[in-house]
Amino acid sequence: MLFDLDKILEVYERLPQRVQQARALLGRPMTVSEKILYAHLYHDLPSAPYVRGRDYVDFAPDRVAMQDATAQMALLQFMTAGRSKTAVPTTVHCDHLIQYRRGAKEDLQEALQANKEVYDFLASVSNKYGIGFWKPGAGIIHQVVLENYAFPGGMMIGTDSHTPNAGGLGMVAIGVGGADAVDVMSGLPWELKMPKLIAVYLTGRLSGWSSPKDVILKVAEILTVKGGTGAIVEYIGPGAETISCTGKATICNMGAEIGATCSLFPYDDAMARYLKATGREQVADAADKIRHELVCDPEVVANPHQFYDQVIEINLSDLEPLVNGPYTPDLANPISKLGERARANNWPLEIEVALIGSCTNSSYEDITRSASIARQANQKKLKAKTEFTITPGSEQIRYTMERDGLMADFERINGIVLANACGPCIGQWARHLDDPNRKNTIVTSYNRNFAKRNDGYASTHAFVASPEIVTALALAGRLDFNPLTDYLINEDGERVKLDEPVGMELPPQGFAVEDAGYVPPAADGSKVEVIIDPNSERLQRLEPFAPWEGTDLFGLRLLIKVKGKCTTDHISMAGKWLKYRGHLDNISNNLLIGAVNYFNDKTDCVKNQLTGTYDSVPKVQRAYKAAGIGTVVVGEENYGEGSSREHAAMEPRYLGVRAIIVKSFARIHETNLKKQGMLALTFANKDDYDLVQEDDIIDIIGLTTFAPDRPLTMVLHHADGTRHEIVLNHSYSQQQIEWFKAGSALNLIRNQLAHVG
Repeated sequence: MLFDLDKILEVYERLPQRVQQARALLGRPMTVSEKILYAHLYHDLPSAPYVRGRDYVDFAPDRVAMQDATAQMALLQFMTAGRSKTAVPTTVHCDHLIQYRRGAKEDLQEALQANKEVYDFLASVSNKYGIGFWKPGAGIIHQVVLENYAFPGGMMIGTDSHTPNAGGLGMVAIGVGGADAVDVMSGLPWELKMPKLIAVYLTGRLSGWSSPKDVILKVAEILTVKGGTGAIVEYIGPGAETISCTGKATICNMGAEIGATCSLFPYDDAMARYLKATGREQVADAADKIRHELVCDPEVVANPHQFYDQVIEINLSDLEPLVNGPYTPDLANPISKLGERARANNWPLEIEVALIGSCTNSSYEDITRSASIARQANQKKLKAKTEFTITPGSEQIRYTMERDGLMADFERINGIVLANACGPCIGQWARHLDDPNRKNTIVTSYNRNFAKRNDGYASTHAFVASPEIVTALALAGRLDFNPLTDYLINEDGERVKLDEPVGMELPPQGFAVEDAGYVPPAADGSKVEVIIDPNSERLQRLEPFAPWEGTDLFGLRLLIKVKGKCTTDHISMAGKWLKYRGHLDNISNNLLIGAVNYFNDKTDCVKNQLTGTYDSVPKVQRAYKAAGIGTVVVGEENYGEGSSREHAAMEPRYLGVRAIIVKSFARIHETNLKKQGMLALTFANKDDYDLVQEDDIIDIIGLTTFAPDRPLTMVLHHADGTRHEIVLNHSYSQQQIEWFKAGSALNLIRNQLAHVG
C-alpha cells in the first residue's frame, strides 16, 4: 500500500533547499543525519549551528506511530489536549497484547476476547481523531512501518524503543514516550537535545553464516548498553551498500540496545529495491531525484574522523557469528567460543526453547535464510531438539511465507508458527517451567535479553543471535554446537553437517496479502464516541497532575535505593501487567517491584519509615502518599534503560514520588520523567550515591531559582543526627522547567491550546 504520498513529496520538495541553507550555516560538508535533522527544524535556522550533546532543539517530525500497549496511555492523554484531529499522520498497531500459548490462530482468538475493551477503545479513538488503525494480527509495529510508512530522509517518532528500525530505510526514527507523541500529534514542536554522531564504517561483505544481526551484536560489544546514549549511529562506507534494506533495519532496530537515539543508513539501491517491492515505486523515484541529499556528503565518507564524535570500523568479511548474552545484549560470544564460555560460566548447555522472528528479524530474507536450514535439516533427517517457534513480522510476511512454502519447511522440523505479534520477545509468553528457580537456557533472534524479559523467570539464561544461528542451535539442542564446524547425528545415526544458509533479499514472486489488517479512520470523526467504562479495570480516564507548589521540597523519605541495573522492566514490568497499560492506578501496583533494594539485596521489599516495617514498594509508596509525604528514588548508572514505556515515569509521579536521583539516565526515560513533571537529577559526584541511608529524611533545595545549568542541592538528614549536602546536576531546558512548574508537559500543552482556542 502507498500512504501519504503527497506529504512525502512535500518533504522532498523542501529538503534540498533546507540542507543547502544548513550546509552554509555549518560551513562544512554534512552527514546524512545532520541533513535530516536540520531539514526538520520546527523553526527557522538558528543564527549559529546547534552544539551536539548540549543544545535542545525543536523538531517537526513527519509522522507518529504507536503500539497498543503504549498507545492506550498516549491516547488517553491526547483526548485531554483539546484537538479534533492529529496534526501529523499517526497510526496505532495492535501487536503487544497477544500472548503465546499454543499457536497463531488460537492465540489471536484468545487475545481478541481477552482484550476486547482495549481494542474497541483503540479502534474508536483512532476513528475519531483521524488515526490509521492496524488490527490485532496485522503485524508488529516496526515491520508494518517499514513496509508501509518509512521513507528515506523522513523523520518520525514512535512510542516504542525499537522505532529506529525505520533507519533501515534511511529515516531518522526515534523511540519516545507517549507524552512526546502527544506533543507532535497536537501540532507542537518535539524537543530533543541535538544528538552526537557515531559512525560505523563498514568494509567488506557478509558471507556464509554471518548476517546483519552480527553487525549490531558486534557494535553492542564495542559500545556496551550505554555507549550510544545521546547519539545517532550512522552506518557508512562501502560495506553498508552490500546489506539489504531489511538487514539494515535489523541493525538499526537493535541500536536501542546500545542506548542510541537512533541509527540509520544513507539511501542506496537496496532501499530503492525494497520500496518498489512494497508498492512504493513513486517514493523510490522521488528519492532518486534528490539522492545526493539523502546520503552523506562525499567528504564525510572520505574522512569520517573529521565529522563524527566517534568512528568504529568493522570489516564485514571478518565478522564471525555472535551469540550475545546471557542477561545483557552487549556480552558477545563468538560462536566458536560459546561452548567454552558456557562451561566456564556454568551456563546451562541444554537449550530448552529456540525462538526466531520478532520486530528485529522477521523479514523475508531472515525467514528464507532460516528456512533454508530447516529445509536441509528435513532432507538430512534432522528435527528440532528444542521447542522451536517462528514469529512473522506482519500478515504480509506470513501470507507470503505460506504461499512460498516456507511455513511448511519449519513445520516439518516441528516448528510452531506464532501470531504476527511481539509475543515472547516482550514477555507475552505463557511459559511453564517445572521449577521456576531452575537454571535454563533459551536462544532467540530478538533484541533484548534482560533477566525476566522473555518469560518472567530470572532463572532463564537468554541468548540473542541471528535467526539462522538460532535455527541451527534448535537442531542441536545445545549451546556448544558450532554449525560452521560441527556435525550432528541424524535419525539414522549418521553424522551430517549443515550447509551455509541461503536467503533471498525479496520474494521472487513479489509480496502478497489478502487482508493486511489496516482500518482507515472516519473522514469526519466528530460524531464518533469514545466510550470508557468508569468501572473498567483496564482503562481509566486521566486526571491532570498537580502543579509545583512553588517551594523547595522538605521532609521527603527514601522509597528505595536501587542497587545495580534498573531497566524500565524493573520499574514497570511487562508480561501480565500489559493488560493494565490503560489504567494508571492498577498498573502502579507494579512500581519498582523488580528493582533490587541496596539495603537488603531483595526485590519488592523496602522499609516503611512510618511504621518501621518492610513491605512491597507500591504499598509503602501508597502509605507515604496517603500521609501526604513525598519520596525520592535513588539509582545507579543508565537508570531506565530498555523500553520506552512512559508508565515507568507516570507510576512514580502518580503515587507521589517527587524526584529520581541517579548516577546517570537512559535518554528516553529521563525525558519521560521530565514530561510528567518529575525531577530527574544526577549526582554531581557519583560517589555521593554511597551516602544515602535507609532512614534518611531528604530536602531538595534550589527549586525557587530552578534554571538551566544551575545545580540543585539535596540535604540528607541521617537518623544519627548528622547531615550531608549533595550537589545534584540536571539537564533541564527552560521549556522543561516550565513542564515541571505546570505539573506536566501535558498540562502546559492544554493551557497553550486553550489559550490559542
